[in-house]
Amino acid sequence: MFKVTAYERLTTNEYQLWIDAPRIAARAKPGQFVIIRMDETGERIPLTICETNPKDGQIRIIFQVIGKSTAELAEFKTGSELLDVVGPLGTPTAIKNYGTVLLVGGGVGIAALYPTVKGLKQAGNRVITVLGAKSKDILILRDECAKYSDELILMTDDGSIGRKGLVTEAMEDVFNREQIDQAWAVGPGIMMRFCTQVATKHDVPVYVSLNPIMIDGTGMCGCCRVTVDNHIRFACVDGPEFLGAGVDWDSFMQRMRQYRVQEKQAFEQYEQLRQVQ
Repeated sequence: MFKVTAYERLTTNEYQLWIDAPRIAARAKPGQFVIIRMDETGERIPLTICETNPKDGQIRIIFQVIGKSTAELAEFKTGSELLDVVGPLGTPTAIKNYGTVLLVGGGVGIAALYPTVKGLKQAGNRVITVLGAKSKDILILRDECAKYSDELILMTDDGSIGRKGLVTEAMEDVFNREQIDQAWAVGPGIMMRFCTQVATKHDVPVYVSLNPIMIDGTGMCGCCRVTVDNHIRFACVDGPEFLGAGVDWDSFMQRMRQYRVQEKQAFEQYEQLRQVQ
């Protein structure tokens, strides 16, 4: 069992857990993730490790409630115990000194981007970070990212903080005034797709973090398969990071929508049951 040592509701639908997992905390690197199972009948939930504290044996997870399983996870407050936390999984981000790097995060994807921002700054890079969200109230980890960024650009749909507009607009501005050696984009699939288009136009390689359905997280089941450079890859072991220019975005987006009806039905049933109770 894995104890939740700290719980916080960050925004309306985003939550933070610190979990006691010493072996994971000692080994995890930027870009890696864990798979959480709440109980014996629970769904396996892949979540990127946002931060680690090896000294105290803690890992930090930030997630958004988007369905039944994440709604259930949001009920695991301080002192609760999770049945399984498996990890660290996936291939770590290639942290090294590239020169000047651009990192773009959208929504809850900022939580997955943050350890890469930190790692790249500590590796000696000049770090330019762009964070985007619908509004100020749901733009997470601003202060943390600012600490490890030479320049932080905030974008919101409603203009409530930073500039009003999309992260791709900020990318264009940066590319037009800076020589960027490497870029990363982490967020919703559609955001990463358009970030890839902008970076490719400026001949800058961009890594994206793909989050398809996963079950075992070790490449056995094949549920997380994605097409990259016309080859089948498994996001859980070959990724989750891939160069965006090689991703078959049409097939990826289609797979992400595959169980949307079933997910909606399960969430509605869960909400109805909660109201009865």
